[in-house]
Amino acid sequence: MEQIMVPTRRALLGLSLALPAAAQGLTEAQRVEVLALLRRALAEDPSILRDALAAMDSADQAAAAETQRRAIRAQADALLRDAADPVRGNAAGAITIVEFFDARCGYCRAMHQTLEEMLRRNRDVRLVLKDMPILGPNSVLASRALLAAQRQGKYLQLHDALMRLREEVSEAVLRREAERLGLEWPRLRREMDDPAIARRLEANLGLARALDIQGTPALVIGDSIIPGAMELAQLEAAIAAMR
Repeated sequence: MEQIMVPTRRALLGLSLALPAAAQGLTEAQRVEVLALLRRALAEDPSILRDALAAMDSADQAAAAETQRRAIRAQADALLRDAADPVRGNAAGAITIVEFFDARCGYCRAMHQTLEEMLRRNRDVRLVLKDMPILGPNSVLASRALLAAQRQGKYLQLHDALMRLREEVSEAVLRREAERLGLEWPRLRREMDDPAIARRLEANLGLARALDIQGTPALVIGDSIIPGAMELAQLEAAIAAMR
């Protein structure tokens, strides 16, 4: 009986998925008979519907993962090898992680601490930073300041300062933090409006769209995109899988 029921159940599952497409080729009597068979089977074993939905969901997830892998491969140069991108950790590290972040994002600020600890514990990791200002004008202002600070060799220092802020980013706050770090404010403010910086930010946003990244933080690790903040153990497990 078990050997008979298993293929029958699979046939019903396949039929339940294929029925809408095949219905036009059935006579009215055949359609009624098939629907009655399905109703009886579902009444006797509701798990058929659950398994059908799970199979569809699994197929959707597999397709999405493959689309994601292809997008990462297609954008590999922009993701991993843009010499203009700021880098934390080991610049020559064997493992590269890319973080898309917004300087005003609370989850990004929490993730900053996790990433710092991860870099301390994993000396072969290269962390590429991609400014992705999506939370309004002050986010754009902060990203412009960071990229302008890079020209004075202090991107990472200002990045640390902004990630540790417990107040809203404003021009006054940016000036205070910049001057505290020894940045030349008049030059920084002038270069924040450089069209080249605007183009870099637009390129980052375009790259995020190409990868279907819709929020911050988002980490690209190997051929996967991990949205949202994550725990240190989860992050290190992903790094171990890359190794």
